[in-house]
Amino acid sequence: MLLIGLLAGTAQGAELVKVLDPWARATVPGQKVGGVYMEIVARENLRLTGVKSAAAETSEVHQMKMENGMMRMRAVPFLELPAGKPVKLEPGGYHIMLFDLRQSLMAGQKLKLELTVEDRSKRQHRVAVEALVRDRDAGAASKHDHN
Repeated sequence: MLLIGLLAGTAQGAELVKVLDPWARATVPGQKVGGVYMEIVARENLRLTGVKSAAAETSEVHQMKMENGMMRMRAVPFLELPAGKPVKLEPGGYHIMLFDLRQSLMAGQKLKLELTVEDRSKRQHRVAVEALVRDRDAGAASKHDHN
């Protein structure tokens, strides 16, 4: 278990959000998109409203789901994080997309991200996360391509 502290905005500190097993899949040279996965447990009802990484030009929370027999992926404006309930970001479901990667993601590398969560009073808190880059076959059972 990895407990992540907040960078700004609350007296509750590291107790507001727990991020478990954050990881990203390695990319091939020239690949411009990547995926990041983790499990998030919020101490109180929160919303994941944004994500940033210096490794990419833009980052978004996405959802994959079956619609009319086809798997579709779309950006979501936020993801509910109900108090005490694990929310999984995983291949084939909700996940973080990194667009216009500045360099390839290499297995063994550490990838820094900043999650933005919003509490019920609309205050925003930044959560620092460090994800381990795993090999390209990680999570292959529900793997999807964005190329």
